[in-house]
Parts: sequence; structure tokens; C-alpha cells
Amino acid sequence: MKKFLVTGGAGFIGSHMCLTLLEKKFKIVVIDSFINSNPKSLERVLKICESNGLNIKDNLKVIKGDLNNKNLIEEIFLSEKNINEPIEGVIHFAGLKAVNESVSDPCLYWQSNLLNLINLLEVMKKFNCKTIVFSSSATIYGKSNKNLKENDPLNPINPYGNTKLAMEILLKDIYNTAPNDWRIANLRYFNPIGSHSSGLIGESPSGNTNNIFPLILKVAHGQLSCLEVFGKDWNTKDGTPIRDYIHVMDLVDAHLCTMIYLFKNKGQIININLGTGKGVTVLDLINSFQKVNKVKIPYVFSKRRKGDVEKLVASNELALKILNWSPKKGIDEMCHDGWKWKKNNPNGYI
Repeated sequence: MKKFLVTGGAGFIGSHMCLTLLEKKFKIVVIDSFINSNPKSLERVLKICESNGLNIKDNLKVIKGDLNNKNLIEEIFLSEKNINEPIEGVIHFAGLKAVNESVSDPCLYWQSNLLNLINLLEVMKKFNCKTIVFSSSATIYGKSNKNLKENDPLNPINPYGNTKLAMEILLKDIYNTAPNDWRIANLRYFNPIGSHSSGLIGESPSGNTNNIFPLILKVAHGQLSCLEVFGKDWNTKDGTPIRDYIHVMDLVDAHLCTMIYLFKNKGQIININLGTGKGVTVLDLINSFQKVNKVKIPYVFSKRRKGDVEKLVASNELALKILNWSPKKGIDEMCHDGWKWKKNNPNGYI
């Protein structure tokens, strides 16, 4: 069974990825700084596995550290090689991801996101590990009123999106050094929400969040008095922006399909959108949450936020064609599972 390195494996998406890999009996090494995550998420992952009769504790190694420490990355690869269990693939989630913070401190984002990827790729090359799935973002696309395809123009409008695009360019340059050897996938996420159906793991933002779903959860739990909706004059059916929300479990399933695809095929680099292809307005999301969970979400309208776009929806035809993957869970299930997590863990992992 192959062994993977999962960077940022204690985060929202990373922890769900680790659960899926462990359930499939893969061995994994997690490196996480725990600056924006909590090691309890991985303890919960093991708890879920054990409750399902899986004794796979030895299949998970967790290392506290930062990818800016290149020596540590080398030590991880070397130690696994020395026990004849070399790391054969990497799933790269680690990185800074708050759009507003990237606007106020772009140097931090460029330094962290780019340099960390450079360190990782240099060590991967040294140990002849040339398969990587990269957590990219739909923020690399420009404004569009149609469902976005992978070959549509790339025009990020904030520093976070700029770093994601730069990382994709770097990965393309690395691929071109040995196109028969490198197997690379850039997975462009749209809006992951929801949580594992157990309610044991989920999104636990550190500090203030500007993402709408965690804010809806806070309002539902009484931690915020009302939700602020930015703009009611967009050119949409109800005047609020349209987004493509995807259940986190569908998202990590796509990662697994991608890794399996890469190992079955020769060297290549692929860009794939991960979304449902269905646009949901902010008011649609609020109404679905209220209907499914029977919880009232008070909201007020504010002016449009600088940098927001009217519509951001994926075309996921390529994912179906290449990976034979399509999302299975709809917006109602996302709202149900997300609320179950919040009710069980009102303050996240604290």
C-alpha cells in the first residue's frame, strides 16, 4: 500500500482527506504547523476509524512543523525511506488562505505559499517522489457570467489568488523539467462546506472568518446576532452573488480519484475544477439552511465588498471525463452536516 505525505493535514479539508485515505487503508504522514488548525482533528479522525472497526492507528504519523523548514521535510522523506516505506505521493493543502489578510499583507502570502512549495518540490525531486496533488483555487479565474472551464482566462483579483496562480505556474515549470516523470494535478476548488456525517470533524476557523458558511453557523448558534450580506444589487435572480458550493466529502473523494488516476497513468500535468456546476445565491444558501435545519438566520444587507465577483461557478465536465468523478451531495446535505458539526462543537476543537 502506498504512503502519502499530506501537508496541512489537520485543517478542514486536510483532516477529511486523512480520514478518507485511512479508511482506504493508505499510510499517511501529516505535516502541519497547527497555526490555523488543531491536532484534535486528527485524534477525531482516528476515533471515527476505530468506531467503524478500523484499527489503523499505525497508518498515521503526525509531525508538527512548517514547510519553511526544508531540513524537516528532508528528515521526513529520509525516515520513511529508511524503513522501506518511501513517500510516493504528496497532497499539498498547507498554505495561507484568507483573502482579506492577503490584501493587507501580500508579502506574507507570497513568502509563505510560494517558498513553502519550492522547499517541498526540491525535497520531492531529491527523493524521486514526483507525484503531487495541489490544492489550487477558483480564485485564479477572472470575472465570468458562465460556468468556468479549465481553459478559461486566468485573472486573479487578490494576492491570495495571485499566489495560487503562481504556484500552478511553478508546478508547470517543474513538470517541464521531466515531463515523463512528474505527475501533477492542480485541483481548483470552488466553495467547500459541510462536514463529515459523524459531526466529529469540521471547519474550525481560527480568528475571524469572512467565509459565509461559518458565519451562517455562528448566527444559527447565537454567536452572531445576524448575517451580513454584501450587496443586493447584483445582476442575479435575487440580487445576491452566486457561488458553487461543494460538500467537503465530495471534494476529498475527488482528491483520492485524482491520486489513483495519476498513478495509473504516465507523466502529465492536469488542471481540474472541483465544484457541483450548480450556482447558489447567498439567499438560496440561507433559505436552504433554514429549511433543512429549522433554524432562523437573520440577515442584513450591506454594500458590496471590494473584490467580490457576481458569479463563480464551475464547469465540472472535465472531472467527470478524466476522473469519472462527480459530486453526490447536494446543498441540503451540506447544510445538514455543517450544522451537525456546529451543534456538537460550537467553538470548534477548543
